[in-house]
Amino acid sequence: MENPAVRIQNLNVYYGNEQVLFNINLSVPRNSVYAILGPSGCGKSTLLRTINRLIELRPEARVEGKVEIMGIDVYRELPREQVARLAGMVFQMPNPLPHLSIYDNVALGPRLHGVAKGRKLDEIVREALEQAGLWEEVKNKLKKPATSLSGGQQQRLCIARALALRPPVLLMDEPTANLDPVNESKIEELIRKLSRETTIIIVTHDPEQAKRVANRGAIIFKGKIVKENFIDSLFAVPYYDLIQKLTLEERMIIEALQEKR
Repeated sequence: MENPAVRIQNLNVYYGNEQVLFNINLSVPRNSVYAILGPSGCGKSTLLRTINRLIELRPEARVEGKVEIMGIDVYRELPREQVARLAGMVFQMPNPLPHLSIYDNVALGPRLHGVAKGRKLDEIVREALEQAGLWEEVKNKLKKPATSLSGGQQQRLCIARALALRPPVLLMDEPTANLDPVNESKIEELIRKLSRETTIIIVTHDPEQAKRVANRGAIIFKGKIVKENFIDSLFAVPYYDLIQKLTLEERMIIEALQEKR
């Protein structure tokens, strides 16, 4: 694949002496939605946090290998605080800063990075809120606390906050896991719309959601990529059947090792 938005090569991640990701290699096409699936504790969120270097907030974490965003090696060519300009992040739980207004939540990134102020900052905030499908709902109450919004609105506000730095890549860690079906549908529609201009990598536990929004994806099991393909081919074998098969095989291996001891 030529000029992918994200390229990961020979990635290994450790927490202290425990290895949690094993020889990860994948490329994410530009202007697409890429889904990362797998059971709880398999390393999905760790992989996402490795891409934008949030993994380094854990002092015991160690990363080996290469992560490139838009052709830039983010571990060797950028200071960590600059990576947010290449890869925004949206978490599972909506996390607007409660002491800041709706406007100030979105403006935070551009202010911290010295991107804009005054009228230019107003334009950036409006554009980000429009991209997140929230502008019409909040344009007359920008100075109100972010916590005055509903849960679904707060999640879209967090998306707007991530978009305010205009990153080419947006990372989303189960962004609809705590939303009702109506707001889940709104976020999914937003993901499809944003992918026309932004590359989105979404961690999801739901194969049906991956089918609805993603072009391509990978399944991770015990820190290893076990399958990677276009989304239709990825689920040629039903997802839960595959996970059940892998779990059974792992259990048999463990039992065999225990018997040898």
